[in-house]
Amino acid sequence: MADLPARIDRAAIERIIQRAAELQTGERDISDGLTPDEVVALGKEVGIPERYLKQALLEEHGRAELPSARGITDRIFAAPVVTAQRVVRGDSDEVTARIIAWMEDQELLAVQRTQPGRVSWEPLRGMAAAIRRSSAAFSGRRTFMLARAHQVTAAITGLEPGFSHVALSADLRPARAAVIGGAAATAAVGVAASAVLVVMSPFWLVAFAPLPVFAGLTWVISRQFHPVAQRTLLGLERALDHLERGEIKPSHVLPPRGAGLLGAVLDEVRRAVK
Repeated sequence: MADLPARIDRAAIERIIQRAAELQTGERDISDGLTPDEVVALGKEVGIPERYLKQALLEEHGRAELPSARGITDRIFAAPVVTAQRVVRGDSDEVTARIIAWMEDQELLAVQRTQPGRVSWEPLRGMAAAIRRSSAAFSGRRTFMLARAHQVTAAITGLEPGFSHVALSADLRPARAAVIGGAAATAAVGVAASAVLVVMSPFWLVAFAPLPVFAGLTWVISRQFHPVAQRTLLGLERALDHLERGEIKPSHVLPPRGAGLLGAVLDEVRRAVK
């Protein structure tokens, strides 16, 4: 085919295959829906192996609606609990062992409690946390992605033999509370400054001049929680990628960071240690 690249990257391959499947299924009259057997038959026509179709059907059947933003606070600052879910291959015990191993190796978390079908983690603290951070810095590994979570939980539910539904959630309430407190304090300082100027200055324009400045600062501070929530969600998705296929999906890979002064110093230290 003319004018096409010699090689196509993995993300583009996934988009192409998905679009081709949509085009082929669009030629058939699905009407009000299909039975599971008809879905499997349709997938086989597209060329998808039955085991993948079965997993996708179980994932759709076990899908739970994620909580939406409630109230003006969630709409401004983002929801304080981040959730991700997926159906993966493996029984409940096997999946539980794998997710515990991933969190212990890739995140700065310690097991808080283990129950049948449910595991909770809390942040690793003290000397153990300092050692893990130092080891990660000198080894060149990226920053822990769930470090801002107050608590991380995993609910593992067995479905059919060989398949389990995994729902991960991260509680970010303390991180959001800190941002809300900073925004409220900035707004209060702006109002207090205007009140003082109202008493000291006869000019209303001068008295209310600080309000737009502090309003802008309040807005900037209020947006600081969104990147934390997005990064935490990406951390949960990466854990599910590991359970699903043993590797990270291209869409969940962080872009390379610039070296910067600290990065250059760490590179020199690594070379010296080696």
